[in-house]
Amino acid sequence: MPARSGAQFSGRMGQKKQRLAKAEQPHSPSDTAQAPCPKEPCLGPPTTLGPYRSIYFSSPKGHLTRLGLEFFDQPAVPLARAFLGQVLVRRLPNGTELRGRIVETEAYLGPEDEAAHSRGGRQTPRNRGMFMKPGTLYVYIIYGMYFCMNISSQGDGACVLLRALEPLEGLETMRQLRSTLRKGTASRVLKDRELCSGPSKLCQALAINKSFDQRDLAQDEAIWLERGPPEPSEPAVVTAARVGIGYAGEWARKPLRFYVRGSPWVSVVDRVAEQDTQA
Repeated sequence: MPARSGAQFSGRMGQKKQRLAKAEQPHSPSDTAQAPCPKEPCLGPPTTLGPYRSIYFSSPKGHLTRLGLEFFDQPAVPLARAFLGQVLVRRLPNGTELRGRIVETEAYLGPEDEAAHSRGGRQTPRNRGMFMKPGTLYVYIIYGMYFCMNISSQGDGACVLLRALEPLEGLETMRQLRSTLRKGTASRVLKDRELCSGPSKLCQALAINKSFDQRDLAQDEAIWLERGPPEPSEPAVVTAARVGIGYAGEWARKPLRFYVRGSPWVSVVDRVAEQDTQA
């Protein structure tokens, strides 16, 4: 009897070892339903929708959380800084999701700001989004063909302009959208760093147009903001003058542009401001 029980125990242990060994083997292609990426570059594990690891925000991937009203409900300057490192997501009608990490912003302070569309407190149908609740999109057109996207903050007429993104997911789709919408050298293939390195470029790459004006970034189903993964240390932020507002007198020189130092995705680098920041 003891000999038979020992044999049974040995047999059960052998079966358990076989099951454990099989479980530890890597999955074969037939074990997963994930299809290969024929055109879209696979930037991470196939089952993960989050962004790949950036050398400028180098923490591992984690679960991203959609940001709500409590994030946007702050004055323009701290909001402009808080945007850096967060991930903008655009879901296209076919379900494709495009992601880019924000690396450059500008703050516009409202009626007192001579560079703001709300200067003097003027309200029009065009700039109504600037006076709506924090997190409301204000999208306007420039040169009759390009769009720029802002997000309202605390304070009537105050908002933050998104100037540049680090493309994370859907780069080939972004490239196709830019090639279709941009003027001039449409035949030239755009480099990754050219996809979202400017306010109108990122709108082209994410298919953002005037129809997005006055949408709620905290609630919309086609565009939203996700919290970037926590970082072991804060990236160096450069504070510089805003771009293209020479008409605004002393406001043209105020340090209300913020960008991640050393990022190749930034639209305009200010070497003097970088030296001052480093000092």
